Amino acid sequence: MIPFLDLRRQHAILRGELMATVARVLDASQFILGAEGQALERELATVCGVRHAIGVGSGTDALRLALAALGLGPGDEVITPAFSFVASSSTIVMAGAVPVFVDVDPETYNLDPDLIERAITPRTRAVLPVHLYGHPAPMDRIAALARAHGLLVIEDAAQAVGATYDGRPVGAWGDAACLSFYPTKNLGACGDGGMVVTDRDEVAERIRRLRHHGDHGRYHHVELGWCSRLDELQAAALRVKLPHLAAWTEARRRIAARYRTLLAGAPLGLPVERSRARHVYHLFTVRHPRRDAFVKSLADLGVGSAVHYPLPVPGQPMFGADERRWPEASRAAREVVSLPCYAELTDEEVEEVARAARLAAERC
Repeated sequence: MIPFLDLRRQHAILRGELMATVARVLDASQFILGAEGQALERELATVCGVRHAIGVGSGTDALRLALAALGLGPGDEVITPAFSFVASSSTIVMAGAVPVFVDVDPETYNLDPDLIERAITPRTRAVLPVHLYGHPAPMDRIAALARAHGLLVIEDAAQAVGATYDGRPVGAWGDAACLSFYPTKNLGACGDGGMVVTDRDEVAERIRRLRHHGDHGRYHHVELGWCSRLDELQAAALRVKLPHLAAWTEARRRIAARYRTLLAGAPLGLPVERSRARHVYHLFTVRHPRRDAFVKSLADLGVGSAVHYPLPVPGQPMFGADERRWPEASRAAREVVSLPCYAELTDEEVEEVARAARLAAERC
């Protein structure tokens, strides 16, 4: 069996470094808002091409805090894709605002800029694009639309750390951007974690307050906040992994290129990489009109896979909308399936996955 993802391989390679850094944190015994978190914030700000990075408890918290720091609340509308993980929209609801779902580009699954302008109303305050599967959204057009209409931009870069559009890192385009360090991400912690990155000084300052109960000095709470801080053990583990991120990204890109060659002509829809985008392949997601049968056939052939995501966001029970209003998102939810794509896969495993995928697609 070739697993869809095997984190044990990565951690076996890094075990010595990870155990040493855990010991360092234990020896220091400062577990919250310490030197490891501060160093990681500086390092990731550099990766994302911004002045500020603020560690928080999860990718979901990063979105929630960014929305709050930018002043979004009741009565505000936020345009966001109809196909994504639910957090990109549920956090808008948590802020008291209203998610306005827009359909996606059927090739990249990102917000379709041609549809954004049609969704803008007098109540629209922001656009929240998602760099889905590691492919950057078309940020030049999204940013231009936002400027023309006086809108905020919050990037959901949870799946796309290290990706670029027009040579500019994701995270450096919007008023704020949000990262996730969920263990399966390209840069994953050994638990949960997230980060907000921004070039705006006042946004960074407010997020630092909000993540720590609105504290503006020791026990001086100036506004209602949350308890959402990236702990030192997770920050230290991420600092071990961060120097490997570029090499891991190149490995993912090589695997994706090999899959494209090996699956050329197969009855599968393959991922597209736009000429101005640098995809980091958090997921290598293909399409098949009989997806569930394809997944079963893959499993029978000894290959793991995963579906991201089986419902469009507005079709989730918590929203309960008629998903037919977003036909591309609805079709994607019925057809997408992700193949194994992580740096530790061997060349032989990549070839075996491709052989099985071709055979399964032809059988279905």
